[in-house]
Amino acid sequence: MPVSLSVPSPSLPRRAARLLRTSLFLQVGLALLLGLLVGRLWPDAGTAVQPLGDGFVRLIKAVIAPLVFCVVVTGIAKAGNLRAFGRIGLKALIWFEVATTFALLIGLLAGNVFAPGAGMNVDPAQLDAGAVDTKTGGGSLQSTSEFLLHALPESAVGAFAENSLLQVLVLACLVGAALLHLGLTKVPKILPAVEQAQEVVFAIVGFIMKLAPLAVFGATAHLVGQYGLGVMSTYGKLIAVCYAVAALFLVLLAIVLKAVTGLSLWRFVRYTREEMLLALGTASSETVMPRMMQKLRHAGCRGDAVGLVVPTGYSFNLDGASIYLSIATLFIAQAVGVDLTLGQQVTVVLMLMLTSKGMAGVPGSAFLALSATASALGVIPAGAVALLLGVDRIMDSMRVATNLLGNCVAAFGVSRWEGALDTARAKKVLRGELPLVEESDVRQPDDRHDDGQPDDRYDDGQPDDRQPLPGAEAGVEVGAGIEAGAGAGAPREAVVGPRAAVEAQGEPGKDRPARAT
Repeated sequence: MPVSLSVPSPSLPRRAARLLRTSLFLQVGLALLLGLLVGRLWPDAGTAVQPLGDGFVRLIKAVIAPLVFCVVVTGIAKAGNLRAFGRIGLKALIWFEVATTFALLIGLLAGNVFAPGAGMNVDPAQLDAGAVDTKTGGGSLQSTSEFLLHALPESAVGAFAENSLLQVLVLACLVGAALLHLGLTKVPKILPAVEQAQEVVFAIVGFIMKLAPLAVFGATAHLVGQYGLGVMSTYGKLIAVCYAVAALFLVLLAIVLKAVTGLSLWRFVRYTREEMLLALGTASSETVMPRMMQKLRHAGCRGDAVGLVVPTGYSFNLDGASIYLSIATLFIAQAVGVDLTLGQQVTVVLMLMLTSKGMAGVPGSAFLALSATASALGVIPAGAVALLLGVDRIMDSMRVATNLLGNCVAAFGVSRWEGALDTARAKKVLRGELPLVEESDVRQPDDRHDDGQPDDRYDDGQPDDRQPLPGAEAGVEVGAGIEAGAGAGAPREAVVGPRAAVEAQGEPGKDRPARAT
């Protein structure tokens, strides 16, 4: 006769404390609200905590280059087909160009229909053109030839030191191609070493992510403290148009994703809600690039597709920036009383198609692109770009969210196009049936019961007597070899957690005896 053991349920405060301790989404959300409050009530204090956000961004940027290198090298080596990798690159560029061109066109259409700058009657002579130079640091966007030349590494070490993702990507492709050419029999230790380095990088990312709430607090408090909320009334129509167009673009992306892959964008947003909130709070999509790559691979995208599409998209697939630039160009023209003809608007599209490709990583790149466009048109005073100095920072959230989701949808779409997407696995992951188990979460028993006694149970209430699958070790995919959808391109970043091991051993009464409760 089975023995029934009564286990006291945790109290409400203890459950709330546990949720706050384990949920990064909740931590970041509370930090966002606290940042808004501090920036609104104590603007000077809000500006003073800006280093919290900047420091977090620096730490994340330090691991992006090695992560991209490891993911691309292992992806090419495991795919075993360099031609397939080339096809992925070509298809990604086609996808990026179509998406960004459509974003520019829908932005121009909205700018013409809603005319956010009409009626402002701004005198360009009263604007401080020097403020734009201060914002951009006197820099300039690269020409197309300079951009392509800069993508080629001059030094292997310099590519990593300068954190130039395109140069790192080129190096990774060369190393991956060399491994395929030589074969694993000649260099048997290189690929395992790169895989182990990748695991170390993902572990470092996990450590840094614990600082995400502090980063969001610092970045949000600085934004509200420096710019205040009054800018919302001055540029209300422009802000509303930009955010509404971005929302419409995301709806269209969701339709495309559903049609191409059968996946739900809303479920993907829920799956990556922690990363999305962090990106919005820090106004930087780079802060979540490592985690997004990890989650895309876990969701069934093959490693070589993720390793090529996502980093390349940060330079070539700036959908949110394209929407903002097209609307902002019309806003400036309307504000100073310039009526752009259809031919001039076509010139705007062509100019922005070129200038937007070299924006990534350039300080004040939006102002540089707008200044270049205004100069090409010859009818908009260059100083009129200064109109956007007060609102540009408010647009970061729109640009970041749209750019980030645009790149993720591109990764799914190109993977499906190339046959590098495990659709069955992706659907299970987005439904929450195959959670990504962090290594730090695998062995985390509760510290104590409510009665103060030590507790060796996990959060699901089960005693700690469960063992991993035979032969399982760190770096093995959750459910690998169990779920029918796990293909050859399955990622390796997760580990087999206790819950997965229990499920793999069978259900009580069938493959193993029932546990006493």
